[in-house]
Amino acid sequence: MDLDPATRTLTLLTLLRSGGEWTAADLAERLGTSVRTVRRDAQRLRRLGYAVEARPGPGSAYRLSPEVALPPLLFTADEVTAMVAGLHLIRAWFPQESVASSALLKLDQVLPRPLRRRAAATDFATEVLEQPGTGLAAATVGVIADAVASDGRLRFRYADGHGRHSTRLVEPYRHFLRAGQWYLIAFDVDRDDWRTFRLDRITDITTVAGTYQPHAFPDASIEHWLTTDFGRAPASSSGPVAPPEQ
Repeated sequence: MDLDPATRTLTLLTLLRSGGEWTAADLAERLGTSVRTVRRDAQRLRRLGYAVEARPGPGSAYRLSPEVALPPLLFTADEVTAMVAGLHLIRAWFPQESVASSALLKLDQVLPRPLRRRAAATDFATEVLEQPGTGLAAATVGVIADAVASDGRLRFRYADGHGRHSTRLVEPYRHFLRAGQWYLIAFDVDRDDWRTFRLDRITDITTVAGTYQPHAFPDASIEHWLTTDFGRAPASSSGPVAPPEQ
């Protein structure tokens, strides 16, 4: 296991929060690192305000002090409002999933009292109606996001507007919301061209192992590419339109 420092530190915090005392050797094994690195990560947690207690000596061990609460998240009231309102928007697009609701509950647990009141007020006052064409899965969006970030490829089953099914191998570029629908824009490897796909018509999505050199997107922005017939015509002045499925 080769975790980056931020992920490793958060994993260490999770282990310590599970309770009890952890030896440095046990933590090093769980984190796939050295005892010296565990010592540095524990010090990093202390600088962030977590009360990590250490028992020195050959069998050094660590524990999280149960008497000290975790430090509050450093958000402003307006930032909390934006997050809660944003989670309501997500919930409207993922009506069958509990991810937004569980995130709201977790946010309530870690915010200081004044910000909890703002979060609760925003939650109470905000309602977003279920959107047309919903049926998105957070797992699908997550797989796409990971592939975009790592320049990876995806394979999935796709149903077009006529109900015809096909298997696609693509290099994902972005997923975007337009005209009431979420789309994936990607380079279709087998068709040797850029394509758009409605996210709610994608199933059986998997990552494809390997390292690939992705194709460069052929325009300065997705908006311009869509409103110029994929870069082949002057920009439209009629406002946002839904991109055709390809």
